Amino acid sequence: MAFETRQRGYDVSVGRSAAEIDEGLRAYMLRVYNYMASALALTGIVAMAVSTSPTLMQAIFGTGLHWIVMLAPIGLVLFLSFRIHKMSFGAAQTTFWIYAALMGLSLSSIFLVYTGESIARTFFITAGTFAAMSLYGYTTKKDLSSWGSFLFMGLIGIILASVVNIFLGSTMLQFVISGAGVLIFTGLTAYDTQRIKESYHAHDDQATAGKKAIFGALQLYLDFVNLFVMLLQFFGNRE
Repeated sequence: MAFETRQRGYDVSVGRSAAEIDEGLRAYMLRVYNYMASALALTGIVAMAVSTSPTLMQAIFGTGLHWIVMLAPIGLVLFLSFRIHKMSFGAAQTTFWIYAALMGLSLSSIFLVYTGESIARTFFITAGTFAAMSLYGYTTKKDLSSWGSFLFMGLIGIILASVVNIFLGSTMLQFVISGAGVLIFTGLTAYDTQRIKESYHAHDDQATAGKKAIFGALQLYLDFVNLFVMLLQFFGNRE
């Protein structure tokens, strides 16, 4: 989805000063982070609610339904990513919340594997790492666009390796995947933050700005969740 980059200095066409544009940018980024944080909260609430219900856990993960629960978020995030520019703001927002809830269903399975204490500890480690890298991406003057191709290739690599490891079941390969994943999603957090910042445009109407904020929140949400899952391999204590 192509978004125009924001313009600095004085915007003659709308008579906005640089200070006004920067104020708009801060409001836009705050909106992105609020969407992301709300989605994470929804995911966490759904995951915890499902994990505390033996009936639901058995219904989902004790049957073939778990494949639908695992694959549905992937299909929905692809749909949202490729169709958001054609959707209304309301439809995009609804799809985003549904996706966050479905991720909660999917992630409830981690409570079957890891202790609640180690999950909480890993969450805070992830939050600290994410905050530091997102702040770097927002404040740095360095152009991070050169990171894009490297991070994308790395992402494709760990996806393919993860698929292969479904059949191999190699602990060592999983360790390598997790280590590479931590590095990749840490880098993506800074890279995506800078891209989201640059996508702000003072000319955008309310609906366009809203959909951009949702799309940006989706990118950061994915970075956070994937970083959390990768770190859980290192800091999670198994039941």
